[in-house]
Amino acid sequence: MSKFKNKKNTQLPEISTASLPDIVFMLLFFFMVATVMRKDVLMVENNLPYADQVEKLDKKNLIMNIYAGKPSSRYHLGSESRIQLNDKFADVKDVQSFILEERRSKREAQRPFLITSLKVDEHTKMGLVGDIKKELRKVEALKINYTTRQGEAKNNLK
Repeated sequence: MSKFKNKKNTQLPEISTASLPDIVFMLLFFFMVATVMRKDVLMVENNLPYADQVEKLDKKNLIMNIYAGKPSSRYHLGSESRIQLNDKFADVKDVQSFILEERRSKREAQRPFLITSLKVDEHTKMGLVGDIKKELRKVEALKINYTTRQGEAKNNLK
C-alpha cells in the first residue's frame, strides 16, 4: 500500500453564498444614497450668467423653478426664447396658474416662505423676464431669486 491517497476523485468544495444577500443590500443602499433624482428635464438652453456675489438657498423644497431660454435643438420650435414650467413649454399667461398650483401643493405653514427661482439663459431678452415678473406680481409671488453661476460678472460680456 501507498502512503499517499489519490486526489483525482475528490471534488472542489462548494462556494458559500451566505454573504451574497449582504453584498446585494450593500450595493442597493449605496446606489440609493448616491443617486440624484432630477426633478425637471431641461428642454431649453440654460447657460446661466455669471455673478460674483451669490448666496446659496438652503431649502430646495420651497423653490419653484421657472426656466427661460431658447428651446433645445431636439425640439424644433424656433430660436425665440420660451418658458418652461415643470417639464413642458408654457406661455407667459400660464405662470400665474403654475404659481397657484405650486402653492396649493405645499403645506399652509410653508407658503409664506416659497421662493420663485428664475433660471434664465444669458441670451434671453429682458422683455420676456419682465413679462414673467409682471405675472408673478399679479399672484403676489414677490420673493424672486435669479439663479447664476459663480464667477466674475465681466465674464458675461464675452
